[in-house]
Amino acid sequence: MKTLLKYFKGYSLEAFTAPFFKILEACFELLVPFVVAAIIDNGIQGGDKPYIYKMCGALVLLGAVGLASTLAAQYFAAKGAVGFCCNLRRAAFEHIESLSFTELDSLGASSLITRLTSDINTVQSGLNMTLRLMMRSPIIVFGAMIMAFTIDFKSATIFLITIPILTVIVVGITLFCIPLYDKVQKKLEKILLLTKENLTGTRVIRAFCKEDEEIERFTEENLRLSRGQKLVGRISAAMNPLTFVIINLAIICLIQTGALRVESGILTQGLVIALYNYMSQILVELIKLANLIISIPKSAACAKRVAEVLNTPCSMVNGTATECNINAEYSVEYKNASLRYSGAAADSVEDIDLKLKPGETLGVIGPTGCGKSSLVSMLPRFYDATGGEVRIFGRNVKGYDLSYLRSIFGFVLQKNRLFCGTVRENMKLGAENASDEDIVEALKAAQAWEFVKELPGGLDYKIEQGQANLSGGQAQRLCIARALVRKPKILILDDSSSALDYSTDSKLRAAIRELEYRPTAVVVSQRVSTVMHCDRIIVLEDGRAEGIGSHGELLKSCEEYREIYESQIKSEGGRS
Repeated sequence: MKTLLKYFKGYSLEAFTAPFFKILEACFELLVPFVVAAIIDNGIQGGDKPYIYKMCGALVLLGAVGLASTLAAQYFAAKGAVGFCCNLRRAAFEHIESLSFTELDSLGASSLITRLTSDINTVQSGLNMTLRLMMRSPIIVFGAMIMAFTIDFKSATIFLITIPILTVIVVGITLFCIPLYDKVQKKLEKILLLTKENLTGTRVIRAFCKEDEEIERFTEENLRLSRGQKLVGRISAAMNPLTFVIINLAIICLIQTGALRVESGILTQGLVIALYNYMSQILVELIKLANLIISIPKSAACAKRVAEVLNTPCSMVNGTATECNINAEYSVEYKNASLRYSGAAADSVEDIDLKLKPGETLGVIGPTGCGKSSLVSMLPRFYDATGGEVRIFGRNVKGYDLSYLRSIFGFVLQKNRLFCGTVRENMKLGAENASDEDIVEALKAAQAWEFVKELPGGLDYKIEQGQANLSGGQAQRLCIARALVRKPKILILDDSSSALDYSTDSKLRAAIRELEYRPTAVVVSQRVSTVMHCDRIIVLEDGRAEGIGSHGELLKSCEEYREIYESQIKSEGGRS
């Protein structure tokens, strides 16, 4: 929790000013019962109307000053809470962006979304209430008790007994609720994950007629969340009736004691009214404090969850090198490289030994799940090799600054990801300063210009969320063009032509071979026709290299490659 206090930077004044004005308001409010007592004892009993008018004016003045203090406190509390959470949300997002894929896999997308949105919003609401009430309510409660002692010691002992009992109830319920709210937020994460899966996989669900099962799953998780919220709600709700019972019993005792003290001439009627008003003030403040106490455990649990993200260290240490030796003998080297994901029982890629010269093309082929994507993900350090090393232009990838390292790559992921915006805006994600001529050149190389120029608006055509207004092949070609815009030194195509027909795939391969800047290309595919023209091909099976060589060499020496070739090329009439 202490780690979050630094995000008050720039809002320290508001954090102190809001409670100050609330304390000021509380001080004026504590004077009101004394003024009322004076009106009763000196004005009403004596029939002194001018005195009554004067004291009523004092009450109005106290009310006006209290109102001004309240408005000021509300303003500064809101500004401080919003500013703090703005800093916190920005810091959390920046930290998430800095985490490696290992940490992101561990934390989970749904959990991170919940913490960035729901959790921080809850923290904001709780902080706003805390800045307004945390100082005011205790001052009113204990101030009222002190003022009661100045009036009559015996009557004030009722306050002395009542307040500790109320404190025990409030603090006890608070401490009990904090872990329960944490469990509720975790249940909310499950709801978010389930919702996200259903929305992104709605076509699959409908294709397999699983709507009823998914509704049942969602209903079950929703009921679990509801039960958790009801449990913590019942416990929190017990605070108000308990405090009401104790306060009202205290008021009964106070009135009885006060009546006896008035009858014996020790107290005046006005002072008894003042004692009653102080007890009423305590009641009102404890109701407010109860609401604050209800929000504090929830806010504390949410703040703890956000702090967990901020305290999650990145397992990937950034290097310092910001240049590479483009004249190095090899642009890509795997030296007995292995990769095992966090928590996995076995390596996904094992003992890969491979070298590529600048401008060469490597084809990666093998069955689903054999480690093709894992192999290429080690090049831009999406994941670090857990054994051996990976070198780019003669230097271990761990020695490069991450931003620089990834700037020399053009990467087309296995799953297409285009963002809401125009075609031009998506292309400029590859190279921010790319001109329209550069973009068109990349689109032509990716075999995308022919359909882009026919779109309404051309480069200004708006791509919808989830690229819903593009076909799979169109989306793949735009992703390839986005990678080519930056004119990378190393181009990685991770199964990026799976949605393309053979003719378009062939033209794409030819265009990449004819690029002026001649990037080293790593092409991942399950199609022999896509990789057979590469300078070198690696055949993977269960994470191990079963064969490395050219197409002709592998047909002679690698049985796995020959089986893939015969099952695809020969059965399809030699299409390439």
